[in-house]
Amino acid sequence: MTGEEDRIKNVKELMSGNEAIARGAYEYGVTFASAYPGTPSTEITEVFSRYNGGYAEWSPNEKVALEVGIGAALAGAKAMVVMKHVGVNVAADPLFTVSYTGTNGGLVIITADDPSLHSSQNEQDNRNYARFAKIPMLEPADSQEAKNYIKSAFEISERFDTPVFLRATTRVSHSKSVVALEDPIQREDTTSIRHNRDKYVMVPAKARIRRVEVEKRMEKLGEFVDTFSENRIEINDPDVGIITAGMCYNYTKDVFPQYSYLKLGMVYPIPVNLIREFASRVKKIYVVEELDPFLEEQIKAMGIEVTGKKIFPYTGEFDPGIVETAITGSSQNTFNFPVSIPPRPPNLCPGCPHRGLFYVLGKLGVFVTGDIGCYTLAFMKPLEGLDSCICMGASIGMAHGMSRALKDKGKGKIVGVIGDSTFIHSGITSLLNTVYNQSNAVIVIADNSTTAMTGMQDHPATGITLQGKKTKELDFVSLASALGIENVRVTDPFDLKETELVMKEELGRDGPSLVISKGLCALLQSKQHEKITPLRINPDKCTGCKLCLRLGCPAISWERLEDIDVTIQKKTKKQKGIAVIDSSLCNGCSLCDQLCNFEAIEEAQGNE
Repeated sequence: MTGEEDRIKNVKELMSGNEAIARGAYEYGVTFASAYPGTPSTEITEVFSRYNGGYAEWSPNEKVALEVGIGAALAGAKAMVVMKHVGVNVAADPLFTVSYTGTNGGLVIITADDPSLHSSQNEQDNRNYARFAKIPMLEPADSQEAKNYIKSAFEISERFDTPVFLRATTRVSHSKSVVALEDPIQREDTTSIRHNRDKYVMVPAKARIRRVEVEKRMEKLGEFVDTFSENRIEINDPDVGIITAGMCYNYTKDVFPQYSYLKLGMVYPIPVNLIREFASRVKKIYVVEELDPFLEEQIKAMGIEVTGKKIFPYTGEFDPGIVETAITGSSQNTFNFPVSIPPRPPNLCPGCPHRGLFYVLGKLGVFVTGDIGCYTLAFMKPLEGLDSCICMGASIGMAHGMSRALKDKGKGKIVGVIGDSTFIHSGITSLLNTVYNQSNAVIVIADNSTTAMTGMQDHPATGITLQGKKTKELDFVSLASALGIENVRVTDPFDLKETELVMKEELGRDGPSLVISKGLCALLQSKQHEKITPLRINPDKCTGCKLCLRLGCPAISWERLEDIDVTIQKKTKKQKGIAVIDSSLCNGCSLCDQLCNFEAIEEAQGNE
């Protein structure tokens, strides 16, 4: 973005919450951003990286992202660290201690929570992290507030020498609303090396002193939050008062505009005096919040009677209908679709390299400990090639644990599968552990050369940085050898015979093995404009055996003979139909061709 584009006073733009956070960071002069991609947070760092004057990077995982962010902040920079809610679990170790040390420069941590688990393995409420780590937290309700609050978060961080959480949720991150843009402030280089061992070296003697400072800071923040301008009272009908924050404010305001509101912009620490004032001005109070009774419990502890989770659900996203039904018992806010939409289960893309790998694993009947990524979808029918999934990086440790617990009963029967980006995130130390503790499991890195599930981001094994610069490319074979893995194989998942042969050989060995299943992501092939020759099924040769359907490829479907407008020769009376390939979906990976015993699959010609 050029300097001309930056001079945009009085300009408004439709932005998602993620785009607005990135814009607010840019306008406030943030110069450093680090992240690990994860829905619903990914776009924040991607968008920020496109603005001039700042630096942004993908880190191998969220712990590293926070650690480099802390380093930048200690050097005096304004540093933003971005992750989804489960990423804070990974970053928790440095998180709790940077609360003690403080930051020197500004440090804001974005946690993008995911109520209703749209793209996550859980829906934890990360407001609890703010309270646990004693770090203030802001929560915007729309894109304009998202832009404003990132600035407020940095101001609070710099004023109180503390990291600050900014909590978004999926609905705020991805919904769009109008945002007023402003010119960025003049950036000043405030970075320097400042020696302060008493503040930054957290050995027990120093940490005990800093622990007291944390309580002093919380006391000051407790006074500040009552005057924080983004916490506001709106008195309308005094019979009913609503205490809420974030997207829940929009839902409630939509159905009950006549009620009175205490709208919180800072959800931790809570504004005790402001809450007491609000409670004195209304008769009945509802606390509307998704997931945990975080606000409700603290307000009840103040001796104020409120109604919350007694009528509101503990799980899932809210919407206006849920809020209205909880309070009144019925709702006019229902969504009726005139057309019934057929269910569309998630599936691996046509031409996905993981399909061949998991077809083979399912065929071999091994127990597969899986991981977080596109390939997790292989647990479904018809592949059924994956048996567990817990969290990022767990597959390798779980495979090792099973192999040690089962001893000879597990030999040749346990495989751990992890994607290339996830392996870098948190699989390397687990792989080292399989060597050190003499595992008998086979570990597979499903290497599709990208972080596909979150939108095709690069990582250390692609050799490209977030800034688009070429860098050193991690070599998995050399790394495995350095860790002590003696049996390392590279296989092509688009070659079913080779993949099956390699897996059988490695499952028969003693000790740990590593198989690198290397095949380019189908979406990456399309992005790189690789030539694609789709396949077709010759209806005269297809016997209706349905073997190709076992791949679960979206491009292959089943048609009854009476529904097909073609002339089919020599079909038996028993044959009910044939397989059909949609050439608009097929990318010619040829897995189905390898399964067909009747040479019925061939290259499509012309516009077929």
